[in-house]
Amino acid sequence: MSESPPTPGATPPAAPKPARKPRRDYTPQLRATLGFVFWAALFAAAGYWAWHQPFMAKPRAITALSAAPAPESLPMPVDGVRASRVADTFGAPRGRDRQHEGVDIFAPRGTPVRSTTDGLVVGVREGGLGGKQVWVMGPGRQRHYYAHLDGFADLLEVGDLVRPGDALGVVGDTGNARGTPPHLHYGVYASDGAFDPLPLLRGHGADNGDAAR
Repeated sequence: MSESPPTPGATPPAAPKPARKPRRDYTPQLRATLGFVFWAALFAAAGYWAWHQPFMAKPRAITALSAAPAPESLPMPVDGVRASRVADTFGAPRGRDRQHEGVDIFAPRGTPVRSTTDGLVVGVREGGLGGKQVWVMGPGRQRHYYAHLDGFADLLEVGDLVRPGDALGVVGDTGNARGTPPHLHYGVYASDGAFDPLPLLRGHGADNGDAAR
């Protein structure tokens, strides 16, 4: 049966509308994102809390010391000695194949030796050229070396945090200084090796009228 021709002037039938796509459900992604944010915030809060607890004092100190600038002057590590009276022997020959990597600060046996900086005690040992010796990591990760001690401060041990003026030991003549006048060998080591600490000791003395402890 043939279709009837369209009536003149009649409105043509409308084309069928395409079916709508169903709206995408973002609920699972939203829940996953909110869950991630919650756990991230929880871990961050827990980390912040733990970082500020007493048991994290040493890691905090190491971080602070690493970030701190190296000191521009240093107080005298031996009680009663003026920096102006210390001879500059840095780089002087020592034997056939060594140079002096520090300064010798002479004082009576048993004179207190003190830390010149904030720091972390990284070595308390006896042996070798330095005899009884203490190593302290200070600002800028510089290492401060106190050698030829006659004895250590009471209860001093690796991991202790020290402040400028804290006792480390007493002047002696241990190690390869045996038989020489008692003195402290004081050295400072940066990332590229030892450097002369005397200008820093004298600079601090000048700032403070070269007053001894």
